[in-house]
Amino acid sequence: MLIFFDTETTGLEVGDRLCAIGLIDGDEIHYELINPLKKVPPSASAIHHITNEMLKDAPVFSVSKSHEKLALLNTPERVLVSHNAPFDLAMLQKEGITWQGKVIDTLKCSKALMDDLDGYSLQFLRYELRLYRNEEDVFRSYGIDIVPHHPVSDALHAKMIYEYLLDLSDDKSLIEMSKSHVLLTRLPFGKYAKKRIEEIALKDAAYLKWMLESLMDMDEDLRYSIEHHLRSL
Repeated sequence: MLIFFDTETTGLEVGDRLCAIGLIDGDEIHYELINPLKKVPPSASAIHHITNEMLKDAPVFSVSKSHEKLALLNTPERVLVSHNAPFDLAMLQKEGITWQGKVIDTLKCSKALMDDLDGYSLQFLRYELRLYRNEEDVFRSYGIDIVPHHPVSDALHAKMIYEYLLDLSDDKSLIEMSKSHVLLTRLPFGKYAKKRIEEIALKDAAYLKWMLESLMDMDEDLRYSIEHHLRSL
């Protein structure tokens, strides 16, 4: 009942939309370009290599095969697995689909279960967890090429990260982690990078308060963690 899912979009702002979907449901692979009805800026194309010319004849989401497929899969017993699931689900929400099933966010779960890493992006974890050692065999078995920022390729890497996380936890716990804030123990960047947030709060609370006030796009789990440790003073 697991669905491994990824999207590519026109950008990261409120007005941005889907331009590609990748989905793995059992042995079934689905990939489709979606016309976002707005231009894809060069900054987005530079990441996922999807151009406006490629999208010109693509369907809008409401009449796409992706819409049809997701409408059928959108049931309470299904579990959608994605790296940074809130972003992907928000993009689906813009297209009129509110996910009814459970969710495993491999990004949030990786932060919760491996809090001492230097990064948590999909490509960082690909190398940090040494997924590359057997990824060629895995991708070959699905008939998928390894292409970072291609939604099907990223969905399969999310599947590999999910399977790695199962050695550290179980499905029920991963679902619960994905619904909750993760209490991070270390600051991931800045002048106190890799230092324990609890210790920074004791020594330089003003710096943490400055971060809260100045970094409007701060990761929600980092904001929650800083606020937690400041409240504990």
